[in-house]
Amino acid sequence: MPIDLWLALFLGIFGAIVIARMVRGLNGSQISAVETAESGSIAVILPVLDEAARIEPAIAGLLASGPEVGAILVVDGGSRDETVATVARLTAGDARVSLIDASPIPIDWNGKAWGLEVGLRHAPTSARWIVTIDADVRPQGGLFAAMATHAQRRNVRALSVATRQELADPLQAILHPAMLATLIYRFGLPGREATSVAGVQANGQCFLAERDLLVARDVFGNARTSRCEDVTIARSLVAAGIPVGFYEAGNMVAVRMHEHWRETWCNWPRSLTLRDRYARFGGWFGLTEVLVVQALPLPVAIGLAAAHLTASPLFAVAGILTLVRIGVLAGSARAYVQRPWSYWLAPLADLPVVCALVVASLRTRHTWRGRTLVREVRG
Repeated sequence: MPIDLWLALFLGIFGAIVIARMVRGLNGSQISAVETAESGSIAVILPVLDEAARIEPAIAGLLASGPEVGAILVVDGGSRDETVATVARLTAGDARVSLIDASPIPIDWNGKAWGLEVGLRHAPTSARWIVTIDADVRPQGGLFAAMATHAQRRNVRALSVATRQELADPLQAILHPAMLATLIYRFGLPGREATSVAGVQANGQCFLAERDLLVARDVFGNARTSRCEDVTIARSLVAAGIPVGFYEAGNMVAVRMHEHWRETWCNWPRSLTLRDRYARFGGWFGLTEVLVVQALPLPVAIGLAAAHLTASPLFAVAGILTLVRIGVLAGSARAYVQRPWSYWLAPLADLPVVCALVVASLRTRHTWRGRTLVREVRG
């Protein structure tokens, strides 16, 4: 069999696996707004470290929440900027807010996981639900009630939200969608509950779970050394037989992850690899899927067209997968609050993004805001 036919078959098999995965996620469930939830049933944990420049929208959203939120725990990991003073100023007069000093961080914990653990220890036992959010999240007032209601409707004890993203500049509008697409190719679309570790999707920017479940399973402790603690938390629950949901929530929550394209390029690949002790074969099969089905078809199709080999079966398969990539780009447009013109150039960044994920997967030493992360324990 000619080599181009072998290559076409190779791309086609991987493509069929990925396309089937995405098709299964069509018409998924979505979190919708509700008026209220039980008073005091939710405690929110917000771990922070040097967030003074961007925390105000998150605090504003927390303070706008209704009586269902009985406690707001802001856990500081040792900020060196004005984070603590800013939080104190913004929350003065709201008795629900507690500002907790969690420093110094233990040497065998990474910072965010420790902040979540400390927050959980301080959460009132009367709260049925714990919500964890990041400082870059911009929640609307009814978000947390909607999350709790959706969890009860879907009969799940834990879920996270596929937040809408705010883009900072035209180059970030190319990089971020290319990186986001790697999740869609590996795990499919939001809107379902994961019942196998391999199928887990999760977003630690906005996560809800039953308090008793988190305590009983030592969930945050399980993620103490993870570089992708949100996924590790969800995987630890699914590994214990507890389904974890992942859903969109429309306009109820947005996130501004990074202030510059360089931050996206340097920081997101660290966690986007999704490598932890639960990742079978270290996640390399998923990265292979992304390389073969997302990143390679466009340059292969362009190269074959330039060589006047459009009659090749490889060109046909590469062309189909390129059209799929364009469809993914169009479908994921709703994940962004605004889309600069450069958004539509994101497929051009696919190959560099996959290379960045491979490099991040091979790297053993990572830092975050000047602190070297604990070496991850893998099974």
